[in-house]
Amino acid sequence: MTRLIVAAGGGGDAVAAAMLDAALYGTEDPAVVLTYAWDRLLVDPVPGPRSPADFTALSQLTPNVPVVTAETEPIPPAGSTLPRLARELPQTFALIDARHGAQGILRQLMELVAHLRPESIDLLDVGGDVLAQGTEPTLRSPLADALTLAACAQLDVPVRLLIAGPSLDGELTAGVLRPLLGRNVVTLAPEHVDRVDEVLEWHPSEVTAMLAATARGIRGRCEVRDAGLPVPLTDEGPTVHDVDIDDAFTRNALARAVASTTTLTEAEGLSREIAGFSEIDYERNKATWLRTRHTEPLDPDVVLRRVTEFEHQVRAKNISHTTFRHLTEALNLPGMERDALKRLLLQHHPEQYAPPLWHIPPTA
Repeated sequence: MTRLIVAAGGGGDAVAAAMLDAALYGTEDPAVVLTYAWDRLLVDPVPGPRSPADFTALSQLTPNVPVVTAETEPIPPAGSTLPRLARELPQTFALIDARHGAQGILRQLMELVAHLRPESIDLLDVGGDVLAQGTEPTLRSPLADALTLAACAQLDVPVRLLIAGPSLDGELTAGVLRPLLGRNVVTLAPEHVDRVDEVLEWHPSEVTAMLAATARGIRGRCEVRDAGLPVPLTDEGPTVHDVDIDDAFTRNALARAVASTTTLTEAEGLSREIAGFSEIDYERNKATWLRTRHTEPLDPDVVLRRVTEFEHQVRAKNISHTTFRHLTEALNLPGMERDALKRLLLQHHPEQYAPPLWHIPPTA
């Protein structure tokens, strides 16, 4: 009995799908997870989602659905977290191919349904921005969600839309989301996070880190992103709610617009028209900036002093936690990668590690 989980936005949604699989269905017969290979520039310096041509050693589940295996590797300069996920987690990770727009993703889903005959299909979004109308100024990455929502909404078999960690992505507030959510299907607990514990040590997704942290009981305010967005860590954080997928599709203007698209270029143009931007344009601009940055090795004492200064500044904003990714970006540490910063901090201040977040004590 196969289950299919579609990770709406790629990146950390694939890790969250593994947690959801454990929480809802247990550990027998792990699910097939259909997901983008769409990591941020921290992992993949090439803007936009990766296609099958960007990988070696893919296997084919159906004619149009490749699977990332333990032997799969991204072809440089592309990068991806999916091969390592395939090596470390029991789920099967099938690759969304966004090159052919929503219609291409719909074709992939139809093939999977015919081949797998899944007992359930869940479309999972962490944070809830898939429920946006598509024009909100707080949106950061509406295109990926809009494409998967449009494809799933056109499938001729039932699909359950699930929202995990409402508002943890910082795009729609709890006040906006709460009236849109259905019943609480499950609340993630520490034992569900334990299934992906080793992955959380290296995976850079901020929203998945906060989802895991709230499931472990961590509460407070977490600063994320390069802009320093404060995200509340509340009792709603580990909850998973269902939403009527047709209602979500009707609400999401961008999803409706891209529903008939047959190329990613066409969908991206509609995102610029409706949302006012394309997240791939943002990645293109940031990639150009990253290539022009001057990098040099940093002295550990200098880094630790800058971390202390950062903590002093954010205490004034009642920030209790942050992510290692945010620390790396906020401190402008081009000569130090996220994992190197994490190792340095754990060596000197292990008491501040609140897995997978960094705790900022209220007083120095």
